Amino acid sequence: MTKKALIICAAGMSSSMMAKKVTELLKTKGDDIQVDAINVSEGDKAIRTSEFDLYMVSPQAKMYFPKLELAAKSVDKPIISIPPQAYIPIPMGLEKMATLIKENV
Repeated sequence: MTKKALIICAAGMSSSMMAKKVTELLKTKGDDIQVDAINVSEGDKAIRTSEFDLYMVSPQAKMYFPKLELAAKSVDKPIISIPPQAYIPIPMGLEKMATLIKENV
């Protein structure tokens, strides 16, 4: 069964690229994990639908983490803050993001 993770970002552009690249990396490693991305204005609603196994807040949206964390707790889903070093679209950053997802999904 495919696991699903969602990146919640300030605007959703950098997170869409990260989601695509990390999904590709995970698949090459044999991990059945799909990563998607949305902007923070849709984050609360997305969490409350409880469609994802893991919610992640990008460094640019960290000021919204407390509010999003409350939503995640209300549906009993994990939520994490992505450290800046795992939010870089280069091999090192993608590896860190993939590890973060695998440890929390």
